[in-house]
Amino acid sequence: MITNQVLLLLMLSILWPSTALPLTPRNIGNLFGMSESDGKVLQRSKRGWMWNQFFLLEEYTGNDHQYVGKLHSNMDRGDGNVKYVLTGDGAGTLFLIDEKSGDIHATKRLDREEKSMYMLHAKVLDRNTNMELEPDTEFNIKIHDINDNAPKFVKEIFFASVPEMSEVGTSVVTVTASDADDQTYGNSAKLVYSILQGQPYFSVDSENGTIKTALPGMDREVKENYQVVIQAKDMAGQMGGLTGTTTVSITLSDVNDSPPRFANHSFRVTTVESTEVGGSIGRIKADDPDVGRNAEMEYSIVGGHDIFNIITDQTTQEGVIIIKKALDYESKRDYEFRVEVRNTYLDARFIHGLQFKDYATVKVTVEDVDEPPVFTRNPYIIEVHEDTAAGSFVGVVSARDPDADNKAVKYSIDRHTDLERLFNIDSVNGTITTLKTLDREMSKWHNISVVATEINNPRQTTRVPVFIKVLDVNDNAPEFAMSYDTFVCENVKAGQLIQTISAVDTDEPLVGHKFVFSISANNPNFTIDDREDNTANILTKRGGFSRREMSMYFLPVVISDNDYPIQSSTSTLIVRVCACDSHGNMQSCSPEVLPFSDGLTTGALVAILLCVIILLMIVVLFAALRRQRKKEPLIISKEDVRDNVVSYNDEGGGEEDTQAFDIGTLRNPEVMDANKLRRDIIPEMLFPFRRTSPIKDNTDVRDFINGRLQENDSDPTAPPYDSLATYAYEGSGSLAESLSSLESAATEGDQDYDYLSNWGPHFKKLAEMYIGKSPDRET
Repeated sequence: MITNQVLLLLMLSILWPSTALPLTPRNIGNLFGMSESDGKVLQRSKRGWMWNQFFLLEEYTGNDHQYVGKLHSNMDRGDGNVKYVLTGDGAGTLFLIDEKSGDIHATKRLDREEKSMYMLHAKVLDRNTNMELEPDTEFNIKIHDINDNAPKFVKEIFFASVPEMSEVGTSVVTVTASDADDQTYGNSAKLVYSILQGQPYFSVDSENGTIKTALPGMDREVKENYQVVIQAKDMAGQMGGLTGTTTVSITLSDVNDSPPRFANHSFRVTTVESTEVGGSIGRIKADDPDVGRNAEMEYSIVGGHDIFNIITDQTTQEGVIIIKKALDYESKRDYEFRVEVRNTYLDARFIHGLQFKDYATVKVTVEDVDEPPVFTRNPYIIEVHEDTAAGSFVGVVSARDPDADNKAVKYSIDRHTDLERLFNIDSVNGTITTLKTLDREMSKWHNISVVATEINNPRQTTRVPVFIKVLDVNDNAPEFAMSYDTFVCENVKAGQLIQTISAVDTDEPLVGHKFVFSISANNPNFTIDDREDNTANILTKRGGFSRREMSMYFLPVVISDNDYPIQSSTSTLIVRVCACDSHGNMQSCSPEVLPFSDGLTTGALVAILLCVIILLMIVVLFAALRRQRKKEPLIISKEDVRDNVVSYNDEGGGEEDTQAFDIGTLRNPEVMDANKLRRDIIPEMLFPFRRTSPIKDNTDVRDFINGRLQENDSDPTAPPYDSLATYAYEGSGSLAESLSSLESAATEGDQDYDYLSNWGPHFKKLAEMYIGKSPDRET
C-alpha cells in the first residue's frame, strides 16, 4: 500500500491558524488524523487519508533540486527490496524519484504560465523480480502561481486625437494591458491604471484605462501635440506590484475657431499699362491659424470694380488681383479699392461674438511703357471703282503713338499680302493709291496689311488689315450664255421657233441685268422675239429651206445691257439646215465641216493619228537598220593571224602560256586561214622595247614573218602608224630565250639590228634608232 508524504510549509503556514500548535510533524499528523502509534510520521497502512495531489511553488530559485514530496509503500520494510518507479508528464526530466526512499524532486525551475499541472503515475516493484507489489497510483503536481509577470500593453505607442476646445471629460482613447499571472489566484493579475505624464491636460480611468480630457479650452493653435504616459500596476496597485507603461501621442484636431486676419491692412501693387487683360498684377494674403477646410478663404472686392477683379488661389489661399479691362497710363495712373476676406466654412459653435472676415485696402499704380502705334480703326474697309487709273486715290489709314510724347509714325504695306504690287502707301500720311488698274472681274476684294512703325523705335509696330472692295463699272458687254447647236428643218414653216437664247454679263449692276436682243430687220430668213426676261426666241421668217442651196446660215445677234455706259456685243448664231421627219425631229444634216466649230471632225482626227503612227514606224525601222550595221575593222586581211595585243605590260609565261597565243599556230602557218575575225587595236606604245635574238634555225617562223611583212608593206589600206608584232616562243628551253627586256639589259651591246633595215619603209625610223646605237657604227 502506497502513502504520500507532503512538505508544503508555505501552504501550511498560510492555512495554519496563528493560535494553533507549532508546525511540527507530529501536529501535522494530528491534523490529518495520524498518531505516533501508526509508525513513521505521515505514514499509514490505510489509504483513506492519502492525497492524490502535490503543490509546488513556481520559479524556485534554489541551487539544489527542489523537494516535491515522498512516496512510501507498506510493502517497504526498509530492507532495500522495494523499488519506486515514476512515469507520466516530465518523469525522468522534470521530476526524479529516489528508487529506494521514494522522494520526488524537481530538476529545474517551473513556470506556471507555461504549464500549471503535471499528471504522473507511481509504481512499487520488487527489486529482485521487477514484479509490481501494488497497483499504479495516479497523482498530480500543481504549480502554484507567484507574481512573476509584469503587465504588458498591446502597443508601445498609441496614437489618438481629440478636437480642440473639447469639454472636460471627453473620451480620447482606451488603452489596456494584460498580465500573464493567474487571474483566479490572489491579486497577481489585478491591474490598476495611472497617468505618469500628461497632467493636467488628461486623466485616466484606473479600472479600464480610458483617457479623458481634464482641462477645458485646449487650443490647437497654442499646442497641438501631447505625450501622455500611462502605467498599469498589478497586485491591485499595492506596494511590491509589478508595472508596465505605454506612451499615448494625442493630437488636437482643428476646428474653425480662428477667423482670417490681414497682417497688413494696406497693400500697394505696381503694374505696367501693357499688361494683358486677364493677367495677374499682384497677390495679397490673409493669415488663418486653422488648417485644412477650416483655413479656406475667399477674397472679393467690396462693391466690385470695373478694371480689377480678385480671385482665390485654392492652393496657396492667396488673393490674386487680375485685370478686367486694358490699362492706359495716359488716361489714369492710380487706382484704389477695398478687399474683403472671409472663411468659406463656418462652425456654428464659434461664430457667436466673432467676425470671421477682415478687410484691407489695395492701391494700384500703373507705369508707362513704350507702346506701339494704335490705328484709329481696325479693320479698314475701303471701296474703289474698277478701271481706276494707276496712281489713283484709294483711301487713308491713320495711326498714332499712344504714349505721352506721341512719336512720329511711318506706314508701309506688307508685300506678302500684296504680291501683285497693286497698291502703294504714303509712308508719312498713310494715303493708299493704286499702282495698277484694278479689274473687278479678276478679283472683287483685295486684302492687304498695313504696318505702322515708330520712327524712333522700329521694334514698335502695329498691323491692321485693310479690305479693299472693287466696285463694278459697266465695262463688259453681254454675250451668249452658252454655245448653241441650232438647226432648221427643210420643211419648216414661217414663224416656227427654232432656238431660245440667253445672255450673261460679268458685270454686276445694282439693279440687276436687263438684256435687249435684236437682229437686222433686213434678214429674210429669221426674226427674233425678245421675251424681256433676258431671253429671246429665234423664229423662222419663211419656210422651205434647202440644204443644196445653203447648208448653214450665220445669224448675227446684237445683245445690249441697260447699265451706264451701255455695252453691247454681236454674237453669231450658226443655224444648220437639216432634213427632219414630219414631227420636226432631225434626221440628217449637211456633212460639211462647220467653219466656226469649236473642235475637229472625226475624219481629221483619224488622219492625224495615222500620220503619227507612220512617223513612229519610220523611226523604229531606221533605228533597227542602224543597229545591224557592222563596224569596219582597222585592218582588213584574210590572213591576219595576230592573236596577241601589240603592247605587253608583263612578261609571258613561256611555252606553258596558252592564253596569249597558240605556239602551234606559229609553227604551222597553214592553219592561219581560219582566223579571219581578228580585230586590230591601236597599241599603247608605237615602238615597244623588245630585245630578241635572231632565230636562225626556225625557218618556218622567219618565212612566215617575212611574208606578213611584205604584205603589210605593200598594203595601201594599212593604218597610218607603225606597228611591230613579234611571233615566237620564249621561256625556258626556247632558242629565243626570254623576250623580257629586264633579262636582256646586260646583253644590249651584243645585239645586231641590221636586219631592221630590210623590213621596209614602215620600220625605217625604228632601224635608225637601233642601228644608230650600234657600237661598231659609233666607232
